[in-house]
Amino acid sequence: MTRADIPAVSGLFARIFRGRSDGATAELEDYLDKVFFGSPLYTPETGSVVYESAEGEVASTILVVPMAFRAGERELVARLLCAFMADGKDSAAGAARLARQMRAARQDMCFSDNSSPVSASHWVAGGGAILPIQSLQWRRSFRPAAAAAIGCGRVLRCLRSRPVLALARPVDALLRRWRRSLTPVAPQGCRVEPATPDAFLACAGPMTERFHVRPVWSKPEFDWLLSVARLNRRLGELHIRTVHGPDARVIGAYLYFGRRGREATVLNLVCEAGREQEVSGAMFSALDAEGYAAAVGMAQPFLMTALFRQRWMTYRHEGHFCMVTRHAEIGAAVARDDIYIGGLASESWSRLLNDF
Repeated sequence: MTRADIPAVSGLFARIFRGRSDGATAELEDYLDKVFFGSPLYTPETGSVVYESAEGEVASTILVVPMAFRAGERELVARLLCAFMADGKDSAAGAARLARQMRAARQDMCFSDNSSPVSASHWVAGGGAILPIQSLQWRRSFRPAAAAAIGCGRVLRCLRSRPVLALARPVDALLRRWRRSLTPVAPQGCRVEPATPDAFLACAGPMTERFHVRPVWSKPEFDWLLSVARLNRRLGELHIRTVHGPDARVIGAYLYFGRRGREATVLNLVCEAGREQEVSGAMFSALDAEGYAAAVGMAQPFLMTALFRQRWMTYRHEGHFCMVTRHAEIGAAVARDDIYIGGLASESWSRLLNDF
């Protein structure tokens, strides 16, 4: 895919995923340019791919963001698949050709965090695996009436309007007095403080070293990921926090999108081994204190024991998290859940999921 393909790919996205036949907007074209050609890791070999019909029209596309990962001592550029689209006369042939390019035998590491059941079957047929825990979204309610209105508002937008949320406040106030467990208990001695991107990055490296497969997050790539994530205004502002233990030492950090009074979308949480319950507990307590109705995020195997100790939690399947790799050691690490992935190291920050 080249920049000259962007108008055709934008139109394909609008038709396939938004049901619009009037073409794509200039804003969408600009976004595709920033996300799929702007990464400091971008090369034509690791970027997006298109299939042209005999008439020279774009019939199929796979949108790809390159991301650097480390697997033991091996450093590689993985490919995050963000959208697989096919339309027109030669769409079936084009889709089949592109799908073959993504088989395990051809890829160092290739993954997607929102595959449909049909797509997931193709991943498995191509030698890949489904990550069942990462295929779940957790949700912690703090103010159930407002959280329910926001959740139902994805179908009926009027339910997440300011008047409806205003009506939910007294209901939630009564519920929180009746059910004290709605208010998370902060771990004793822990405190949460605002932090800079550099502070999060300084935590992320040492705290993810325990995983065999983990994102590299060099400063240029991390800064670029934050810049494109901040374009997703529908999820609110991007915030970064560090969690300090009783001895004032940093034991974890997290970053999230948030619009106060609505939902907080947690992208990434990192912590020292064994401090998962303290860090997640401090995070939930802080998000509740900031006035959010609920918090949501991708499930991670290393966090599940801590999450299970929280009250008012639900888990929902959003899409299949799928991966293929030609390296046996990476496949073995995935099988034993020895992998840190998701958030900025996946697609949950993208506007393509909830915008345009």
